[in-house]
Amino acid sequence: MNPGTAALSRGLDVLVALAEPEAARAGLGVAQLTELIGADKSQLSRTLATLDEQGFVTRDPDTLTYRLGWRLFSLAARSGDAPLIAAARPVLLALVAEFGESAHLSVRLGDQVLTLATESPISAIHAPGRVGGLTPLATTSAGRALVVDLLADELEQLGLASHAAAIESARRDGYAIVREEFEPGLVSVAAPIRGANDMVIGAINVSAPSFRFEDRLDEAAPIVVEATAAIGMTLGSPHLV
Repeated sequence: MNPGTAALSRGLDVLVALAEPEAARAGLGVAQLTELIGADKSQLSRTLATLDEQGFVTRDPDTLTYRLGWRLFSLAARSGDAPLIAAARPVLLALVAEFGESAHLSVRLGDQVLTLATESPISAIHAPGRVGGLTPLATTSAGRALVVDLLADELEQLGLASHAAAIESARRDGYAIVREEFEPGLVSVAAPIRGANDMVIGAINVSAPSFRFEDRLDEAAPIVVEATAAIGMTLGSPHLV
């Protein structure tokens, strides 16, 4: 194997290792990655430095551990969930037409929410989402919708124990409503998307300035639930599974 190929293989091995659930939660240090990958420590450090510089990994300045970086999230947002994005796009557009507010498709990435797709109205004041952007699970409607099926110990591992009551409410109702918890002046409603195996694979949320949408949240909730059910049915059809 030539040096260039070896370096590429080492970099890919790093990304695969950091994608494991435990690594996504706590990160991995150089010594741990060296043991997992079996690479020379100095070579691995150079590989990590390059990946960090390009945004494919990020290093915690306090723990010195590495996690997957924003650049990889952004690429994944454009390619990794193509069937989900394709099924959700017309639904997002329909929700924007229905409410005149922004609609977003998200998935869970470790202890955060990753936005895969977003549609917004032309209005001057709206709540745009950033594709590839990350937001907290705890204080967003999409985050709560994404974790409705997790057990108590899993919620605790994700730092969500104090939000268990709100998550239980979302589980019971089939949707989550958040009023200005994530950002002052912003409200949102979200529902989980379930795949063919009935597992939560994503979430759709509608978000908007509170002065314009606060009084419509209860009206919007069942419509968002219907929207996510429609996406789930599409993904469960024979030609997509």
